[in-house]
Formats: sequence, C-alpha cells, structure tokens
Amino acid sequence: MSQAVSRTPSAMAQRDLSARQAIVVACLAMAGIIVLDLMDGQLGLLFSVGFVLIAVTVPLAVDVRSLFPAGVLPPALLLGSLLLICMVDPSAIHVDGLAKDAGLVGRFIGTVIDHGLTLVIGHGLALGVIALRILGDRRD
Repeated sequence: MSQAVSRTPSAMAQRDLSARQAIVVACLAMAGIIVLDLMDGQLGLLFSVGFVLIAVTVPLAVDVRSLFPAGVLPPALLLGSLLLICMVDPSAIHVDGLAKDAGLVGRFIGTVIDHGLTLVIGHGLALGVIALRILGDRRD
C-alpha cells in the first residue's frame, strides 16, 4: 500500500516566489490579459476580473517576509496598466461623460475613476490575504 505523503509548511515555503519574481509574473499576466481584452477593441470585464485575480494571487505566491511589495502592487499595477492602455490604444477607453477628443491625461484620469471599484475590491482582497498570511505564519 502506498502512503500519502503530506508536505510540511517549511517544505511548501521553499516553493514560494520572491517579491521580484511575483511582480514580474503579475506584470506579464496583466499584459496578457490586456492583450486578450483589447481584441474586441475596448476595455471590459475581463480586465477587471483579471486584475482582481492577479491582486489576490500575488500575496498567496510570495514568501511571508516579502508581503510588503505584494501589498503595494495592486494600485501600481492598475495605474500602470491603464496608463499603458491610454498611451497605446486610447480608443479602447470608453467612459460615460468623457469627451471623444480628451487628451492622454483626461482619458487616464477618467479611466482610473471608472475602474476605482476594481481597485478597491482587488486591493482590499489582497490586504485581507496578506493579513491571513501573517496571522497564519507560525514561525517566530
């Protein structure tokens, strides 16, 4: 009979990513989501859902000692992504009440305000995961 092998928390922690690795993977994943979402020509629900999932996944993937960058990442990731979209494909941004001839700064501010709830949900869940990771860490 084979016996199920359970992994100890220290053995599982060896598989954690460093903060730098997690940030690079998060940026690459966000770039992939942006490319997929812009295939129809406008920014939509896929962007928001993908951002929230990335924001929650990064604190789960890093070592407990590297949680600070994971907590700071969601706002920077959202702002960087939206700025990139505003610079590369401004026609993909559709915000109610925004003039069609709005410049880069106006379009950026409008889309940040439009995606504010996405940021609040993603960052709130990320901070909740970070709190649970800190509370669950039994190393003293």
